[in-house]
Amino acid sequence: MRIGLKAGLAPCDLTYCTNIHPGETWPDIDTALRTYLPRVKSLVAVKQPFGVGLRMSATALPALLDDEATLTAFRGFLRDNGLYVFTINGFPYGNFHGSRVKESVYHPDWRHPARLAYTDGLARLLAALLAGEPEEIEGSISTVPGGFAPDIRSDGDRAEIAAAILRHAATLVELHRRCGRVITLAIEPEPCCLLDTAASTIAFFRDHLFSPASIRDFGGVTGLSKAAAEEGLRRHIGICLDACHMAVEFDEPIAAVASFTGAGIRIAKLQASAGLRLPEATPEARAALAAFADDIYLHQVVTRDRAGRMRRFIDLDQALAAPSRDDEEWRVHFHVPVFAEDMLAGHRGTFTTTSAELAALLQRQRQQPFTRHVEIETYTWDVVPATLRGSDIVHDIAREITWVLRHLGHPLSAPR
Repeated sequence: MRIGLKAGLAPCDLTYCTNIHPGETWPDIDTALRTYLPRVKSLVAVKQPFGVGLRMSATALPALLDDEATLTAFRGFLRDNGLYVFTINGFPYGNFHGSRVKESVYHPDWRHPARLAYTDGLARLLAALLAGEPEEIEGSISTVPGGFAPDIRSDGDRAEIAAAILRHAATLVELHRRCGRVITLAIEPEPCCLLDTAASTIAFFRDHLFSPASIRDFGGVTGLSKAAAEEGLRRHIGICLDACHMAVEFDEPIAAVASFTGAGIRIAKLQASAGLRLPEATPEARAALAAFADDIYLHQVVTRDRAGRMRRFIDLDQALAAPSRDDEEWRVHFHVPVFAEDMLAGHRGTFTTTSAELAALLQRQRQQPFTRHVEIETYTWDVVPATLRGSDIVHDIAREITWVLRHLGHPLSAPR
């Protein structure tokens, strides 16, 4: 939905990511969207258009790209139900529910032609879906942070990743010329990846994506002048700031926003998400945390002791098995409902969530907007302990939207 912020400042679009709903083929995705989107809209956006954060697998994408009738039918569904797509989650290329995902979610990474072809296709689809929407609505596509850190072994790998991203940016420039729609690739830093912290992300943009050589080469490919090439790169390549990921890395949220904007890096999307936090990694806290270890998703852990020393673990089971100190604070990449803080009363003294970091980002967005897109991304409903969810996923999604709206200064009555 479009929500206005301070008078005279640009509004932003708010949605939830439909990667919540299982589905890898287009018929399955189509069924899920038709089942859930109208019901969610009826609870939070009865009288206004409701934005959609679309998740489209590589398997499902050709059904919309190659069949005009299928695309027309989908656009008709959106129009008839007061829905519009403004952002796509292009992070998971393949299966994302029901079986082991773990580190495969990063594959293929940006070294492989399949990732570029997939993301180019998503951009063409998004441009088609934005046609006819108000001109001020821009598009964004979130994507993997280059690749999984253990897979990236050389400067050549980094250069290859950057070159592919720049080729995609050229596609976005061409789409802008043909369709008049601005679409930004939103690279999503995540723990244990090539881009993990704000510092590593800024360095990669500086040294590889926005370097003088990249700007020169990009101008040669696109036919843009040096100044226009740099402007085009900064318009079409940005980041997806996932609040959970930043908190897990102990990046202070407001400082991270200032660092990105100060470096001229566009924050194309804020993913409103919260992770788990153990103020002290006592044996009782670690034992309680074991309920969150699952066989589907990767749950990276970053720890910091009172001296500021940090350790990183690729998955939660590894962290739980390692020797630990009670004076360590743990942050866990497990997307819990953004409102889960209220449901953890029984665990007070053992663990809590990083919702305070998310609330700070939403307050900053409310006062000084730094992004056009806000997308709630709690994809773990199938594996989160039952005590943190209700009996109906639609109600839970609406409750998250209500929580975010309240922190953005747009209170909405709690859904019944």
